[in-house]
Amino acid sequence: MRIVIAGGSGFLGRALRQTLGDAGHQVEILTRRPRPGRKDELPWQPNGASGPWARALSGAGAVVNLAGEGIADKRWTAARKQALLKSRLDATNSLVKAMAELPAPPGVFASASGVGYYGPTGDEPITEAAPAGHDFLGEMASAWEDAAAPAAAHARVVLLRTGLVMGSEGALGKMLLPFKLGVGGRLGSGTQWMPWISVDDWAGLTARLITDDTARGAFNLSGPAPVTNAEFTRTLGRVLGRPTIFPVPAFALRLALGELSDALLTGQRAVPEKALALGYQFRHATLEAALRAVLD
Repeated sequence: MRIVIAGGSGFLGRALRQTLGDAGHQVEILTRRPRPGRKDELPWQPNGASGPWARALSGAGAVVNLAGEGIADKRWTAARKQALLKSRLDATNSLVKAMAELPAPPGVFASASGVGYYGPTGDEPITEAAPAGHDFLGEMASAWEDAAAPAAAHARVVLLRTGLVMGSEGALGKMLLPFKLGVGGRLGSGTQWMPWISVDDWAGLTARLITDDTARGAFNLSGPAPVTNAEFTRTLGRVLGRPTIFPVPAFALRLALGELSDALLTGQRAVPEKALALGYQFRHATLEAALRAVLD
């Protein structure tokens, strides 16, 4: 089918583009900065309204919405939090409004979200049936999903509640240097859960949700075996062959990152109940396998 990815020039967008292309689908990208000469990259301005770019959505088999500013790119000031929320709502509203105006809307709308939707949840395994949390990430993800909901009048809607994606970029890429230097360690107590997924499985599962007509609603895009931060630290050190004896105290993280540190010191034991029920077979079912696929 023809699939349009909004915000498809980033780490996850490139991985999904490759997976879909390898499967024989035609992929087009909506991006604010299309590269010269790339006919498959179309300019758009996700400002909460439709625009000339909306023609690309007409008759598409699916639209995937990955647009939004990076959660951990900057310290969370009040202005930064507003920018994070606005970038997500503007992009989603633009796509939903465009679909409502099309004579031939796409068949599927897959819209990004995150496992932060659940807020801090302790040790209890969290499935897609759990309610939204009341911290910043939970409220932002809930508003993001609410913005996608009206698309159900025109398309099958899938919500991609993504965990930490293990790839050469993204969260793993940002944390590698101290571990490679032998000065990595757990964050705070290390007891917080880290729902992770390999980039190959993230792209593979997203592709499955786009093409499986039975897939609807929210899905946890996380591996079947979430780990605590302490276990993540030990596993990453083992894969890299480096010691992990330098823990980062919670107070130091809070001094350095402010409210953003809460996202690192709390977590969710999210499990992919609905993906497993679909019969999805994870390529990397353990964290060590996922890390070795990237780092070996």
